[in-house]
Amino acid sequence: MAAEPSLRAKCVAEFVGTFLLIFTVVCNLATGSPLFAGFSIGTVLFVMIQSFGKVSGGNFNPAVSVALGFTKAMGGPGMEWSQVLIYSVVQIVGGIAAAFAATLLCGKSFPVAATSGYTTLSAGVCEYFYTFMLTFVVLNVAAAKKNAQENGQYYGLAIGFTVIAGAYGAGFISGGCFNPAVAIALDVTSIDKGFGISFVYILFEILAALTSAFIFSKIRPEDFEKSPSTGKASEQLLSEFVGTFMLVLTVACNIFALSSIAALSIAASLASMIYATGDVSGGHFNPAVSLAVYLSGRDTLFTERKCFLYMLVQTLAGLLAAVIAVSTFSTHSTFGPKAPYSLGQALIAELVFTYVLTFVVLAVAVSQVTKSTQFFGLAIGFCVVVGGFGIGGISGGALNPAVALGLAVSGGGLGNALGYTGVQLVAAGLAAITFKITHEADLDSPEAKSFSPA
Repeated sequence: MAAEPSLRAKCVAEFVGTFLLIFTVVCNLATGSPLFAGFSIGTVLFVMIQSFGKVSGGNFNPAVSVALGFTKAMGGPGMEWSQVLIYSVVQIVGGIAAAFAATLLCGKSFPVAATSGYTTLSAGVCEYFYTFMLTFVVLNVAAAKKNAQENGQYYGLAIGFTVIAGAYGAGFISGGCFNPAVAIALDVTSIDKGFGISFVYILFEILAALTSAFIFSKIRPEDFEKSPSTGKASEQLLSEFVGTFMLVLTVACNIFALSSIAALSIAASLASMIYATGDVSGGHFNPAVSLAVYLSGRDTLFTERKCFLYMLVQTLAGLLAAVIAVSTFSTHSTFGPKAPYSLGQALIAELVFTYVLTFVVLAVAVSQVTKSTQFFGLAIGFCVVVGGFGIGGISGGALNPAVALGLAVSGGGLGNALGYTGVQLVAAGLAAITFKITHEADLDSPEAKSFSPA
């Protein structure tokens, strides 16, 4: 077994990783393509985590370190507050150094501020939810005892994807810091344009870290030496609520921000949350997926009652997420087909690509023959890329009753959403039928469990 890295090694790793992360942020702000800036920043986070994760943990973000401090203080996995303090100082110093270096290179500085037309409170709300998502995913894929022991190779990808999820929707309002080191670095290097908003951002980001630690402790009580609920029902339903909430929030934010790369952002959010909590609840986050899993007959524990509860919780989470997005953004839209296409054409499009999504879920996460142990989240998430870019201009590419109903109730078009929901559930049934035929070899396998990729 490899020796524990020294504190010096850890600090150097945190400094270099944070430096390169924030250097990339400033360069993208100054000269990068707005279309791919979020992808670039998410990617540098991914590659730095892969490079330094086994050395320092690959935090590169005081909010992540604070979340780990909270979980440790609650009796779970994490780090001592003394190490949190050291990491946070190193990260902030590395961030400021990077921001000054990139500002000198590019000749531009960028203040921390809400986009014109939005309040600092709206920006803070955006920072809260996507810092929550980032820290929550970190806790689940990197700190949770089960995932740490299994040594999954996807943790860096899952964490990097949270930046892509937040950058194109929420980032439209707040700038997409999701990291106190980013906020402070940008604020310090643009002091001539005003100073102090970073502290508001940091407040929301630290609150998000606390929230993620609390919810993490509730969905993984065994990590805190507490007994799970009977059948893990409450943990599973909370997991489905949180995952669906973040997915629908990402959908709504991208739509209201008029993002041209929405499908990639939404796919990233779905993949991240599946990697985070797939081993807890199955990571369905979609009533059509839950119905397909139930109809497949593969999980004897996924009863008719549990399927109903999953679908109910997912729908409620979607409604809440859509309401929050509507109250945060100043632009809204009615849910339904995109001109010049008819409702009938939109329903056919939704049927086909919801079928793709639900069948892939069954194939890569349920079947003992074709399930993927590392790429399951990526395969499922990228079904949204397939459908989102393929039929986004026809139906909007909802592929999920929780998305359709949430957006409709909050912005209008309930009749359209009910039609979408109907064909999406039919697609789930068709996927289950196809799956039973093509995967009959493992139909009766007792090991076949909904979303247990290990």
